Amino acid sequence: MKNRYIIGGLVLLVAGAVVTSCSCKKMPEKATAVQNFDKAKYLGKWYEIARLDYKWEKDMNNVTAEYSLNDNGTIKVDNKGYDVKKEKWEQSIGKAKFIEADNIGRLKVSFFGPFYSGYNVIAVDKDYKYALVAGESLKNLWILSRDTTIPENIKSDYLKKAQDIGYNTSDLIWVAHNK
Repeated sequence: MKNRYIIGGLVLLVAGAVVTSCSCKKMPEKATAVQNFDKAKYLGKWYEIARLDYKWEKDMNNVTAEYSLNDNGTIKVDNKGYDVKKEKWEQSIGKAKFIEADNIGRLKVSFFGPFYSGYNVIAVDKDYKYALVAGESLKNLWILSRDTTIPENIKSDYLKKAQDIGYNTSDLIWVAHNK
């Protein structure tokens, strides 16, 4: 009898993990991932310029993400930021995998085992200096740059694109970067 409950619990746990890890295929309805995405050009260090705040980045500034290739073909994700309330640096290391082909800017990212979230590159300039990234819903959005600033024209274009998709850009947190 006891084994039946244990097996039933394990089946539910595995089913939940599968459903959760598959849900990352979502993206906001009006968003479109970048086609002809160049994985090699996207690798490297990015500065977070703006974000819709959520619990994992709450009270953080000086936020960066560094992407590099793992031996198994996945992408290593190294996120760092300074928690101004705790007065200390925080770091999270995870992995990303392409959902479709590696030339389409749709990825799933995991920092916690089998649980993935959507990471959709919906805009990137031709030189891969600036990017607009959507999560799997209208709750997650990031503006990234290879430097701690972004030109006003790129910022305006990305804000308009985000608004057209349905994002409330007035809720964006503009990240401070202290050199």
